[in-house]
Amino acid sequence: MLIFTFLRRLTPAMLTLLLLASPVQAERIKDIAGIAGVRSNQLVGYGLVVGLDGSGDQVIQAPFTIQSLKSMLAQLGVNVPANVNPQLKNIATVMVTAELPPFTKPGQTIDVTVSSLANAKSLRGGQLLMTPLKGPDGQTYAIAQGSMIVSGFGAEGSDGSSVTVNVPSAGRIPNGAIVERGVPTPFGTEPVMVMNLNHPDFTTAQRVAMSINESMGEGIAKPLDAVSIEVRAPRDPGDKVAFVSLLENLSVDPGAAAAKVVVNSRNGTIVIGDSVRVERAAVAHGNLTVTISENINVSQPGAFAGGGQTAITPNSEVSLAEDNARMFLLEPGITLQELVTAVNKVGAAPGDLIAILEALQQAGALRAQLIVI
Repeated sequence: MLIFTFLRRLTPAMLTLLLLASPVQAERIKDIAGIAGVRSNQLVGYGLVVGLDGSGDQVIQAPFTIQSLKSMLAQLGVNVPANVNPQLKNIATVMVTAELPPFTKPGQTIDVTVSSLANAKSLRGGQLLMTPLKGPDGQTYAIAQGSMIVSGFGAEGSDGSSVTVNVPSAGRIPNGAIVERGVPTPFGTEPVMVMNLNHPDFTTAQRVAMSINESMGEGIAKPLDAVSIEVRAPRDPGDKVAFVSLLENLSVDPGAAAAKVVVNSRNGTIVIGDSVRVERAAVAHGNLTVTISENINVSQPGAFAGGGQTAITPNSEVSLAEDNARMFLLEPGITLQELVTAVNKVGAAPGDLIAILEALQQAGALRAQLIVI
């Protein structure tokens, strides 16, 4: 009743001010949290693509393509003898995937992605035949069919040389599936809804609950854990939509993220969070470079030397150079900018910086979680 009265008393001007008001460096609740049960659902189906220009499956290596074709023709009243296996080149078996957004109603359309299942070289110019798209429960939620958009293409010469641009074995059909069944959600039936944060954080959960209570009334929201906030909502669906519209546009100042240093060991990318701090430590870093060069000396016998043979003599040269190690001092509690500046003084490459950060953590001087991906 408190929420219903609050919504009824809002004038258009008050509603506009509430939606537009946002503190500096604050984020909307809709950007950091979502409503439990309001989510997308994945759909998948198995189908056939026809009309290809000789770039379909090689049916000898993919016998299930002919099996699928015979099954489809049998449903259309065409019987193919069991001992007959047509050698077709303009058909391909595919997997069709789609994402069913929340609150999607029967009759609406969604996009689908079509990917070759066997060894078709290209799906360009193909037509997807009627394909049921099913959910994890085995129920059919949409029917896909239509012409595909394939961005990739390839060309092959008679000598076996070929060139391929992008991926010609996958395509997309905008609005290619018609929804036949909706997914029920508890949004319109439950008097209490739960909001889940995108990133767990106790501070952010507490601040979200406080922001809702300050705007909607005391006791409307309470945090359950680092992710979930329970919110009392109106029972009437129309009032609940208006309530959520106000709720998701409220602004919250999220809690500061935990101190982390993320290292990608494959490409050398390093991301250092703003909360990272370093205790007092001295760092020295030097590089040892070893260079090995191979030279081949060829000795030819003289013009009148009888029985002489050409002699090949390898000549290896090994050189070693060590850069002068420069030491710098890290004062306790330095900021991210000071840490970057100090490391740059030694001219460390990304690989060297990873080694320095690992050594700082082992020494107990890095006040952050070091994550290697």
